[in-house]
Amino acid sequence: MSYATRQPAAARELLDQGWIYVDVRTVEEFDAGHPVGAYNVPLLLRDASGGMTPNPNFAAVLGKAFARDAKLVIGCRSGQRSMKACEVAASLGFASLVNMAGGFVGATDMFGRVKEAGWQACGLPCAQRAESGRSWRELSAG
Repeated sequence: MSYATRQPAAARELLDQGWIYVDVRTVEEFDAGHPVGAYNVPLLLRDASGGMTPNPNFAAVLGKAFARDAKLVIGCRSGQRSMKACEVAASLGFASLVNMAGGFVGATDMFGRVKEAGWQACGLPCAQRAESGRSWRELSAG
């Protein structure tokens, strides 16, 4: 494994030390709420039918937006997409990667019971507007 996994409180400590949070959820999920200061680089995009499809520009935009020596905390809804995104980032040469366990909303079991609390449930700072230059629309332009 070429990345570490940390709980939301530990991920927040890394962010306080200068790490960068990359939210790999869809634009719609990101716009509904995300960690303050997060960048949105979706691993998957919503298609016309409302389903999800792989983002063909994920790797290119991630590689363009961040230096390979950047320290990245990668998060999603529950921690699954972010694991895959960490694998892709590692294959691109990123070496300092942390997958945030529980994601933004939290990980649940097949009965909907929370297994791991996410960023939001931990009471960590959230926003609904992306800071300038951090939305998918901006990062994927040009």
